[in-house]
Amino acid sequence: MAKADHMLSILWMLRQRKRTAAELAAELELSIRSVYRYIDALCASGVPVMAEAGPGGGYSLPEHTGAAPLFFDTQERRALVQASAFARGCGYPYEEALERAIAKIQLHSNDAQLAQMGRDAAGIEMLHTPGAALSGLLAELEASAADGFTLQMDYRKADKAGDRLTSRQVDPYGLVFWKGQWYMAGYCHMRGDIRNFRVDRIAGLQRTEARFARPAAFSAREFLLRALLPDREAESPLVTLIIESHEEALNDLCSHWLFGHILVTREPGQAQFLLDEATLDRYVPYYLLPYGKALKILKPVQLNRRLEAVAAGLADYYSEAASNNYDC
Repeated sequence: MAKADHMLSILWMLRQRKRTAAELAAELELSIRSVYRYIDALCASGVPVMAEAGPGGGYSLPEHTGAAPLFFDTQERRALVQASAFARGCGYPYEEALERAIAKIQLHSNDAQLAQMGRDAAGIEMLHTPGAALSGLLAELEASAADGFTLQMDYRKADKAGDRLTSRQVDPYGLVFWKGQWYMAGYCHMRGDIRNFRVDRIAGLQRTEARFARPAAFSAREFLLRALLPDREAESPLVTLIIESHEEALNDLCSHWLFGHILVTREPGQAQFLLDEATLDRYVPYYLLPYGKALKILKPVQLNRRLEAVAAGLADYYSEAASNNYDC
């Protein structure tokens, strides 16, 4: 075992009860001199190990340090256990390592702490959309982003002709999990610009010997958001969208990733948004159709016509499909 492992073992054993140097040495199969050396190292690192000489003496920890394993308090243990629920099932590349860490905490917890951790774990659960097994790709992308290695990437790019495979070098800057999908933001050497890539479209990765430095304060999350949201600094004029509805529908609408970011004002029964014309025409009708008759669009009036056209187009499409199925 490494020195750090021996020190942690001594720490956990002293948390359980007072022990003599001889007891520690016997259980860990060490010499007593090594035990003294490790305890000195613990004390030097700030651990408050108390030593009592004479009969009945030994080494122990103050009572307050035994409240939680590895000195985690109740809220810290709760946070770790519940954070694992968010990671589990989303493709997080180090899920197994996280589970091992939780298991170590449980191994050195008392019965009351274990019971509390069980209640904490049952308090939060997540529903993740099943997706491709991406843990291997995500682990390589995360490690290369952290260590600054350029990658040779085979990527399936979707276009009108279908998927086509391209090969390019990329500098991975970071990963983002959004709406059940993993995205990698990085510098594309082929395009000479920073781009977003869907991880499930990566067909192959190979680390190169080239290195890169990520731009200071770069945020993959903010970069993806800027690519998705309307550009408020663009020269084209922005359009005001005013929607009237009951509070439940408005709450749901304002929690949508797009409408939540373009929300300007929210009043009882009404919400006002600001966005560009292209987004209003291309995306907004499809986001609003699922609400059916629950929404009333006050402004702009032409959006009502756009929704009418989209709904009519869908009705024609499915009417024709139903007729074809009936004829068969």
